Order: sequence, then C-alpha cells, then structure tokens
Amino acid sequence: QVQLVESGGGLVHIGGSLRLSCAASGLIFSSSTMSWYRQAPGKERESVATVYNAYNTRAPDYADSVKGRFAVSRDNDKNTVYLQMNSLKPEDSAVYYCNTGHYWGQGTQVTVSP
Repeated sequence: QVQLVESGGGLVHIGGSLRLSCAASGLIFSSSTMSWYRQAPGKERESVATVYNAYNTRAPDYADSVKGRFAVSRDNDKNTVYLQMNSLKPEDSAVYYCNTGHYWGQGTQVTVSP
C-alpha cells in the first residue's frame, strides 16, 4: 500500500531554516504529483506547495504566504519529495503533511519560536 513518511521537523528560531523530507513507497513515484500541506491548531489544513509529476513541465505551485521562502523539490530516484523552508516565521508553526491523491503522511511538527 501507499506509504508517505515525513521527517525533518523540529524547533527553530525566527529566520531559521528547516528541510522536510517525505519518503514515498507503494506507488509509481515519478508519475505522482506531490504536495505539502500544513495545519496549525484551530485552523484548517492548507496547501503549502505542490510539485508536479515527471510528465508535467508545470513549475511548482506555492501558497502566497510562503512564496520566496519555501522551495519544493523531488528526487525521483529516491522516491522522496522535499520542502526547504527558509526565513521561517512564527506563523509557519504547524504540522506539515505530505500528500498525493487521497494519501497522507502522519505529519511532522514544525515550531518557530521567537
């Protein structure tokens, strides 16, 4: 079955950086569009970034709130998608989830402290 396993979350100060990873299995990774979502306490889950499959030349999409600070990438040889997060702000604190289709990872917590 499809499994998505996130890693790389943690506690970071304002302005710091983190790189999240999502290792995928049980699917044809190169054919899969991969997305990152996040959910903060009391808020709805929101899309953060999407990177399209190997057959789609469309550039990645980003939420307006992270444009210029976050970068999504994928390694089709490693079946892994990444989210590089720079210039982190307190409002970036959330559980970050990897997604493809109706499959979700378990999430990884990102906390940005003053």
